[in-house]
Amino acid sequence: MNFTRWSARLPGTQRRAAARGAHTVPPDRRGEGSVPAARAGQPAGQPAGQPADRPPSVPAVDDLRVREVLDHVPSLVALVHGPDHRIAYLNDAYTAAFGPRPVGAPARGALPELDALGLLPLLDQVLRSGKPRTVKSRKAPDGRSYTFTCTPVTDGHADGTEDGGRGRGGRGRGVLVFATDVTDHAEAAERLRASERRQRETAVTLQRSLLPQELEEPDDLRVAATYHPGGTEAAVGGDWYDVITLGGGRTALVIGDVMGRGVRAAAVMGQLRTAVRAYARLDLPPHEVLQLLDGLAMEIDANQIATCVYAIHDPNEGTLVHASAGHLPILVRDEQGTVRRADVPTGPPLGTGGWMHSSGSIPLGPGSTAVLYTDGLVERRDEDLDEGIAALERALAGATGTPQVICDRLVRSAGVTPEHDDDVAVLVLQHPVRRGPESELFRNAALELLGGVEAAPRARAFASGVLTSWRFPADLHDLGVLAASELVANSLQHGTPPMRLRLRRTDRRLIVEVTDGDDHLPRRRRAEPADESGRGIAIVATIASNWGSRRTPGGGKAVWCEFALPKPTAP
Repeated sequence: MNFTRWSARLPGTQRRAAARGAHTVPPDRRGEGSVPAARAGQPAGQPAGQPADRPPSVPAVDDLRVREVLDHVPSLVALVHGPDHRIAYLNDAYTAAFGPRPVGAPARGALPELDALGLLPLLDQVLRSGKPRTVKSRKAPDGRSYTFTCTPVTDGHADGTEDGGRGRGGRGRGVLVFATDVTDHAEAAERLRASERRQRETAVTLQRSLLPQELEEPDDLRVAATYHPGGTEAAVGGDWYDVITLGGGRTALVIGDVMGRGVRAAAVMGQLRTAVRAYARLDLPPHEVLQLLDGLAMEIDANQIATCVYAIHDPNEGTLVHASAGHLPILVRDEQGTVRRADVPTGPPLGTGGWMHSSGSIPLGPGSTAVLYTDGLVERRDEDLDEGIAALERALAGATGTPQVICDRLVRSAGVTPEHDDDVAVLVLQHPVRRGPESELFRNAALELLGGVEAAPRARAFASGVLTSWRFPADLHDLGVLAASELVANSLQHGTPPMRLRLRRTDRRLIVEVTDGDDHLPRRRRAEPADESGRGIAIVATIASNWGSRRTPGGGKAVWCEFALPKPTAP
């Protein structure tokens, strides 16, 4: 194989030859005039015809032999020709890496390393198109990584009688394979990817550890939640959700999203979630909980903001009272399948300060389903946010089944995959319709108290009759009547009309609640031996499983206590 002829077709060689030809002096004029300019300025002892600006020991690039250059190149070089890519040349570096190969042998059998790397189809493509191609960082059988550049080369003959790999115009076609060792770069990139994976795993682990491992199970609601970390970034976000039983049959539901990504966002999320649970124990209205969270978010990190929805479900009222700090609206589907958006005014995100949040309510009676979600479920770069929410409404309208089934269907309908570019959190709650024998386990009874000396006896008689009709055992019957008597007596002494006694049973507990028009909350205290009052709340706290009090919308308060029902024994 004549490498001089092959090199004449390499990129740049023809341009240099044309440039030299343009300045060549015609033979019939070489003797005319004085000494040529190139020779006139030549130093003494410099060979004739050599440029004056090059030392005698440095040869011209055009005078170098291609093979001598390629033999000493540290990169791997192979030259193949013809449609079956027969070996024409391998330099020393290639032979040292993969061993000697017979010249003239087809590449498919003689160069298995190229076949293993999938380069043979690339050689075919380069040969057909006449355009160079490059593949980056392929790991070869020798364990090292190379970047391969395949460049087409041609070999012209005047008679045009060549065969095999010869093309039109009498030119033989081949491919020059040039492989650069990029093992160090590939290993560095792999170490970087491994570090990013570890960081992501750390963030995901922290995120999941800060989310509730098991959701609390309210008596009147069925709930399910799901969380999908974003898959295309090195770090997850700060999405979270929670379900908190408040007592008295009421349940708080929370979902939020801390702006930003990584361990910092997850840590802020954990602090906010812990604070929400603490504030929820105060049994405050939703907008007051958000006010407290807003101040706390500013203390945690003045540069970190978060969106949040806090809602409270009251089965007695059949409503979902909620407040939003920059978060997306709650969606509620009623028993007929109609989907509504919660239309309460949305305040700014937590951490901005200076805003008075407000609460609103939306019906959530038996047969209804509500969905709380983060923006990763509905926000897409190529469409408006309202379009994503509208698509979620349509998906919710047709989603039936358990809360977990609805969760999964909504996530699938939104096209969330492991490669999704944002975190997704979804919380679904249902207020099921109780029918048949199950309906007997969920009962309500209420009595309006008009005041006066007859109110307490009437309350005791009412409680005794209701608990008897509900077939409670004698000991639980007596405890319920005692609790109702003490709470009513406390309300008669310290409260104002209107007053009401409410008894409620679920499949797990008995709830006794008294409301009145005074908004001063009672507290448990130790009564002195000489005190004639002050023992009512202490008695209730002693005999009940749990007790509490809260202010009611429009003024007034509610004081309640709970008794756990014995689990039914297997027959």
